[in-house]
Amino acid sequence: MKYVDEFRDRDQAQALTAEIARVIERIPRARDRPLKIMEVCGGHTHSIFRYGLEGLLPPSLELVHGPGCPVCVLPMGRVDDCIAIAEHPGVIFTTFGDAMRVPGSRRSLLQAKADGLDVRMVYSPMDALALARANPDREVVFFGLGFETTMPSTALTILAAAGDGVRNFSVFCNHITIVPTLKAILDSPALELDGFLGPGHVSTVIGTAPFGFVARHYRRPLVVAGFEPLDVLQAIWMVVCQLAEGRAEVENQYARVVAEGGNRQALAAVNEVYELRPFFEWRGLGSIDHSGVRFRPAFAAFDAEQRFAVPNAQIADPTSCQCGEVLKGVLRPRDCKLFGTACTPETPVGALMVSTEGACAASYQYGGALRGAGNLLAVRR
Repeated sequence: MKYVDEFRDRDQAQALTAEIARVIERIPRARDRPLKIMEVCGGHTHSIFRYGLEGLLPPSLELVHGPGCPVCVLPMGRVDDCIAIAEHPGVIFTTFGDAMRVPGSRRSLLQAKADGLDVRMVYSPMDALALARANPDREVVFFGLGFETTMPSTALTILAAAGDGVRNFSVFCNHITIVPTLKAILDSPALELDGFLGPGHVSTVIGTAPFGFVARHYRRPLVVAGFEPLDVLQAIWMVVCQLAEGRAEVENQYARVVAEGGNRQALAAVNEVYELRPFFEWRGLGSIDHSGVRFRPAFAAFDAEQRFAVPNAQIADPTSCQCGEVLKGVLRPRDCKLFGTACTPETPVGALMVSTEGACAASYQYGGALRGAGNLLAVRR
């Protein structure tokens, strides 16, 4: 299949969901409770809600929306740190658009911009570097965040800045890693998961090999998936086939993009620029060992945390906010008592309502299709 429309074929989607139901009938544990499969990529969460895929699946299967949205797992304290940096005289603070509205303890970056701070949206770290070159008398800071998907672009920007001797550019590094996060989820006693949809975008960089521990040590199947409706449904079918056959393996549904060894050039840049932090704080998940990166000493001159004083305070979410439970898959978005009332995309209380990849924002936007009433209008014939 070459074209996007072919990945949205309604008849094939219905055939796949019927086959998923038939395979599940062969799994003994599914007679006692629904099988639970977690997607750990925000892109998958968005596709699942956009195309109403949950409404197509049998009641014996439940999709659990995990912490795959990097904006959504950003703690409040890190947003406050961004604003503290932006408050320094002469600073131009740059960020991706979906981070502008993430609430801090007092205000978001968008509100700080409205209050007069020089906060600008950019499409890439290279845009921020171009701003630094164009404004040699200003300090330009880029808010680097995201999983391994966005790490290479930040790393290559740092290498370019170092090569050109740009001295007024730095990065507030909040990049995070997927493998320790998966391990923390699997070690959580509150979660009973039967399998995983592996992250497609992250896997284009790191490959499929790093996920081997999920199958070897935890005996859970993991299938790396693409983002179109048929991609997601085929990956779910592959997971339930493994469960029916008593297998636990890492498989690659997204083979047209993802290689087992990942992208070597991207990984080389990542390994040259970053090293693992001892630990990193996640919204809803707490502190996870080795789950974030920082710059190696050779690139410390570009580290905004060393260039500027930041509070680095740990700030809890509002007690009424249940983002943590949603991120861990304990609650579904609509089970949160603030969903759609006090917390909406226009007035977000929690970060999950900000990004289009957040489970709450996707559920709010697309209505959270009822079981048996999938959004077939969005799936083409």
